[in-house]
Amino acid sequence: MPAVTKEANKKGDFLVDYEEKVFEDVKAQPGEKALITFHTVAFEGSIGLVNLLQALRLQRKGFETSILLYGPGVTLGILRGFPKLGDEPFPGAQNFGNQIEKFMAEGGKVYCCRFALQMLYGHGEGSLIPGIKPISPLDVLDCILLHKRDNAFIINTWTL
Repeated sequence: MPAVTKEANKKGDFLVDYEEKVFEDVKAQPGEKALITFHTVAFEGSIGLVNLLQALRLQRKGFETSILLYGPGVTLGILRGFPKLGDEPFPGAQNFGNQIEKFMAEGGKVYCCRFALQMLYGHGEGSLIPGIKPISPLDVLDCILLHKRDNAFIINTWTL
């Protein structure tokens, strides 16, 4: 059997070249928009968190960025906590809410479908993270169409 001669990995080691950037750092042109839609359930995969981070990154690149929560996506915008709302019972338990709050604090807009909020998940508008704008279910498609008309960059987040 061959002997392993490489020292074991330890904290602080680099395993990849994290400094090399292959593509230019794109910034938004004046007036450019972005929309991230969420039709995904909170805590049932990584895509919700990953695309919340993408929304924040787009906002920081200068895009006028909006988030649309509809269908099961409304679960990302519900105020959570245990034992009390806002409490974080373990590290990472408030990832979705923390990212949405940070996104809004930096100027991003978040919209939430009232139909999905009430009919699908039994919540009222008071259940939302403060700052999220509840909208009519008839506004969901129009929000997407208006962004498309404005040539916005759109990421659609879905899980099945």
